[in-house]
Amino acid sequence: MTAFVLVSGMFTGPRVWAETAERLSGAGARVCAVALTGLGDGVESPGAGVDLETHVTDVLRAIDAIGPAGETCGGDGREACEGAGRDIVLVGHDYGIHPALAAADRRRERVARVVYLDSGLPQDGVPALAAVPDRALREELAARAAAPAGDGSGVLAAPDRDGWQRWGSTEGLGGAALDRLTALASPHPLATLSQPLRLTHPVGTVPTTGVLCTGSGTTVETVRMLVGFGDPAMRFLTRPEVTFFELATGHWPMLSAPAELAGVLLRAAGGGGRRLGPVAPAHLRPFLLDVPRVPRERSGNTDLYAPEGDARCPAVVFVHGGPVPADARPTPRDWTTLKGYARLAADQGVVGVTVDHRLHSLADYPRAADDVADAVRRVRAHPRVDGERIAVWFFSGGGLLAADWLGAPPSWLRCLAATYPVLAPLPAWGPFDGRFRPSEAVAGAGALPVVLTRVGLESPGIAATVEEFMAAAGACGKEIEVVDVPEGHHGFETLDPTDASREAVLRAMRSVVARLRA
Repeated sequence: MTAFVLVSGMFTGPRVWAETAERLSGAGARVCAVALTGLGDGVESPGAGVDLETHVTDVLRAIDAIGPAGETCGGDGREACEGAGRDIVLVGHDYGIHPALAAADRRRERVARVVYLDSGLPQDGVPALAAVPDRALREELAARAAAPAGDGSGVLAAPDRDGWQRWGSTEGLGGAALDRLTALASPHPLATLSQPLRLTHPVGTVPTTGVLCTGSGTTVETVRMLVGFGDPAMRFLTRPEVTFFELATGHWPMLSAPAELAGVLLRAAGGGGRRLGPVAPAHLRPFLLDVPRVPRERSGNTDLYAPEGDARCPAVVFVHGGPVPADARPTPRDWTTLKGYARLAADQGVVGVTVDHRLHSLADYPRAADDVADAVRRVRAHPRVDGERIAVWFFSGGGLLAADWLGAPPSWLRCLAATYPVLAPLPAWGPFDGRFRPSEAVAGAGALPVVLTRVGLESPGIAATVEEFMAAAGACGKEIEVVDVPEGHHGFETLDPTDASREAVLRAMRSVVARLRA
């Protein structure tokens, strides 16, 4: 018989699982919602002496309490519950995946499956603090965690009713559920975030299920794309014992979709869900157009593809998306998609340029923006380039970098293009640098031509950012040329080699080139 051990995330405790636990129990499963020391259900949270290891011990106690069939389970996870020793499914939500993983690492013979519920992918030696997407907040919390005890810095205050969006998407949470989440919340001990996770076995040695809440901006296809980047830490996700589910809700599904969550957990316990299988990196598949093999000139972090001859020509700088792991190989400028666009530009009589920038995490947008600006400066100075006729073309997560160029376009920037771009920070990213908001910057674009390629099969989270951008453009009277690919996916240039896709790429390129020559 299956026993579910449920480990809560930031600010929350056992009672947040009540409705999901009731449904699991009704299906014949046994449920232990772990009470992490000093955390959740409206109690005051002691900061002193409570760290990640404290919470690991709490989870281990819950696992060890699962004895022979016929015993009972206390809701606080500290009494025995029915179940067979190997049928334990350990569910970690948000921060809770850290103590859950550490406990599974020490009780591998007892845990049948670990479920990552809308959480990150922690690694050995990395603290939970690293999963906080906002760099300023992360640095603030790190400083507070390192402050002397007794100065009030040992705990992080729980959000008020309007502050939960900072910690995750509240999609699907009605007013009553949001009130309940707020009432049950308590301060979170900061030391639990700063103490590194310690694992003695590689992540993924226990069968694993990821439950992705699409309101947070992550889908199975997003994971497939990230695995394709070649990050060694994510390779285990292609194993057959790793499965995935999607829930169309926000970061707290135990409140916004308790029945759906219970159903997914029951299916996960039986090994159900989607499997990635072998992942052929989409960005390395053949480009959908036959383009000439134009010689490249490599300099620093840029590759330049120039038309035949010695004449100075306009140039298009192609800016990849991300974040891309720092050790991903090949680097983006060698991806077939970007090389295909650059060679196509050269075939159209302009210089195509691919650039590697250092967008390796959500905190890296300022650094990546500097890299792109420096690359454009060097391209403008190149002897084959007409420095007064430049276009910059952004892809995917690189779309946020367009904000700098939209807000105050220089005279020599003759066109800005974006293909399946992210044009506003996703909800799961939390507070985000206001500099990188194209939806706000578009009001300053003036007469700068903008060519936007959007795909009909985009993930809902990214599609919403494009809608936000289009609405902002309309509100300020800014015309956007839109190239639609109704049956196209994110990365359609290698995923969907159809006539419609080819025509979309050609139309967008011809439009950009025409603006450069105008």
